[in-house]
Amino acid sequence: MNTYAPDPGPGFRAEVGDQIVVGGPTVGTPGRDGEVIALHHPDGTPPYDVRWSDTGRTSVFFPGPDAHIRHLHEATAHPAAGSAGSAGSAGSGSRGER
Repeated sequence: MNTYAPDPGPGFRAEVGDQIVVGGPTVGTPGRDGEVIALHHPDGTPPYDVRWSDTGRTSVFFPGPDAHIRHLHEATAHPAAGSAGSAGSAGSGSRGER
């Protein structure tokens, strides 16, 4: 019975707008990063459509062990959580202006 399926791990979930960061292939070689622009699964598991910052091209990305996700929406969510609703609205509006 062949039931092997690579498991990206329990925490590897992304949302549209998150940043994928991939380490360089060798020491001293820069990595690359890109923005998740579409999900293939509603639960945020891989693969992802990623627009790479170094080329502007979009590709389907299956993360490997050298990849991690920066959840950019969490950075804007934390300040809004500690204040009144108006701050949350301001944070959301600035994210939409890219």
